[in-house]
Amino acid sequence: MVPRKTKSKLRIISLGGLGEIGKNMTVFEYDEDIIIVDCGLAFPGDEMLGIDLVIPDITYLMKNIDKVRGIVLTHGHEDHIGALPYILQELNVPIYGTKLTIGLVENKLREHNLLKTTERNVVTQGDTIKLGNRFKVEFIRSNHSIADAVMLAITTPIGMVVHTGDFKLDYTPISGATLDLHRLAEIGKRKVLLLLADSTSVEKPGYNPTEQLVGKKFEEIFANSIDKRIMVATFASNVDRVQLVINAAEKFKRKVAIVGRSMINVVKTATELGYLSIPEGMLIELNELKRYRDDQVAIIMTGSQGEPMAALSRMASSDHKQIDIKPGDVIILSSTPIPGNEKTVFKVVNELFRKGAQVFREDTHVSGHAAQEELKLVHTLLSPKYFVPVHGEYRHLQKHAELAVELGMKRNNIQIISIGEVLELTQDTCKVVGNVTSGQVLVDGLGVGDVGNIVLRDRKHLSQDGLLIVVMTLERASGLVVSGPDIISRGFVYVREAENLMDEAKMVVRKALDRCEQKRIMEWSQIKTTVKDDLREFVWQKTKRSPMILPIIMEV
Repeated sequence: MVPRKTKSKLRIISLGGLGEIGKNMTVFEYDEDIIIVDCGLAFPGDEMLGIDLVIPDITYLMKNIDKVRGIVLTHGHEDHIGALPYILQELNVPIYGTKLTIGLVENKLREHNLLKTTERNVVTQGDTIKLGNRFKVEFIRSNHSIADAVMLAITTPIGMVVHTGDFKLDYTPISGATLDLHRLAEIGKRKVLLLLADSTSVEKPGYNPTEQLVGKKFEEIFANSIDKRIMVATFASNVDRVQLVINAAEKFKRKVAIVGRSMINVVKTATELGYLSIPEGMLIELNELKRYRDDQVAIIMTGSQGEPMAALSRMASSDHKQIDIKPGDVIILSSTPIPGNEKTVFKVVNELFRKGAQVFREDTHVSGHAAQEELKLVHTLLSPKYFVPVHGEYRHLQKHAELAVELGMKRNNIQIISIGEVLELTQDTCKVVGNVTSGQVLVDGLGVGDVGNIVLRDRKHLSQDGLLIVVMTLERASGLVVSGPDIISRGFVYVREAENLMDEAKMVVRKALDRCEQKRIMEWSQIKTTVKDDLREFVWQKTKRSPMILPIIMEV
């Protein structure tokens, strides 16, 4: 059926996941209806000192809150569902996802006391739902490194839009069926207006190996480690990988202990929902490990990305309460470092080697993202009129655009967009028409968005050059100095070894105060500025450093 001509336009806005890895969130808007695809987080970069998580800026959605019909989820990874507990506090709308995805979301909502107030809707692969008056969303069976992943076929008044989510093509998946290529071919025959496709592994030629290869590698390592304790670190949400470890442990008659809060939660949820098959009596508690010999146990844990608070990192730094790494331990890292995490991962690996452990990283992981030939197949089946590469850094988006051109698509029909840009579509046009407020909101502890660029700049300043606090007591009426100045140094110099420098600094402050007195400057703000400027100039001349300077005036 050819969509009828209409004057209204479809607007697509990415609030995350473009030019970056993670924080995936895409907005589809038509007339009075908005639907959101995914609601993910990103992990902070090295420059984000003290920050725990990064989530999308939803200012635009809050301004249009009456239009939002719901959030549709493609799968249960953190970069697609992790921001929900924070976003739902501001934007309480229904969420839609498959059984495992909603199960993992419910774990998060429970922690944030949002379970009772959030409407959750479980769909199955193959279902179609209507959202508002303008959108129908079909959930197409997909493969990824987590079960129950879906692609989305979104029917709009001007045509069909397909959003692939994260996907790969695995003809022998660990659980579930293969990607529904038959359905993609059917949709392709009906004409697809726009394709938004995963670009994360577009630089990788050929096809991804099947997950079954990882299972064979695990069995090989288990077979060659008969008398050793085996530990496997992977993403908590990689349920299929956990199943492979369970299978190898069962074959070699080992008990399994689960370490790490997120891993325990996911294993519990996946088992209850039927996505993990664990033989009865196989799982043991951590405190039961000492009852078994090393060759009788396997441990599954978090920390494959070198996260400081995850189980593996704490073990590597001898900071874990219950498990110590000992010589001969076999440790399998079953993930590839996320871009930017390499240094942290290798730091942990070095510590493990230092403790005498044997570390396996080769062939212990396959990507969950489509390589070039898999992407070509999806492009060919769908034959979209327009294409927008998503989910990746800029080089990934650019490479994916080039791949589409190789397949015969016109370059003018491909749009590489940035976060916040508004892409407007009709049946005959596809162009960027403006911007909306977008970016990142930083989560630090319980604070959401209260740490911004200025606070980060101050933290960076403090971390690099330290702090000087100048304390002086002035008489309220006359403005005369009663006592001080005293100078306190934090992270600038060690005072006991720099007494001369500190004495000279006090003299500089005294002269600045004398000058203010002579000029009859009584305003505290002016006095502080004068002290700060003089002291900054002196410290720079003496040390070539620029510490943060905080003058504090007390009055009597």
